[in-house]
Amino acid sequence: MNFTGKREEADTKAAPQYESVTRYMAKKLVTFKPEQPIHEAIDIMLEKKISGGPVLGENDELVGMLSEKDCLKILVDRAYHNQPNQKSTVSDYMTENVETIDIDKDVLDVANLFLSNNFRRYPVVQDGKLKGQVSRRDIMRATRELKGTTW
Repeated sequence: MNFTGKREEADTKAAPQYESVTRYMAKKLVTFKPEQPIHEAIDIMLEKKISGGPVLGENDELVGMLSEKDCLKILVDRAYHNQPNQKSTVSDYMTENVETIDIDKDVLDVANLFLSNNFRRYPVVQDGKLKGQVSRRDIMRATRELKGTTW
């Protein structure tokens, strides 16, 4: 309490600023096309040791994401639904309604997003165009690099 009659100064400390997600996001991405055979996409994912990637349309716009989980649906479709080994494409299995993050987000914003859902990665967009992708591991790297004084 202030009994001196003087008004206490408001705390003018600014909140800490966190690094932009652009510092940690992957920019050279393996991408897929909707019409690409799904088995070709799976081969690429296994060869490149990635767990998924963006699906880009004719004008390089983001139209979906393909993940390991999406690809597991192939086995279920064929085993449980007795579907023949057909010529499926990426568009048959990709996730179409993709949650993205804007390029101006910082690592704290993205960490909170990862904590509130089960996504492993987010496409990073600017004006609707894919600029990169950020994963949980990317944000873990950011966490490791933060200094104690920024907390």
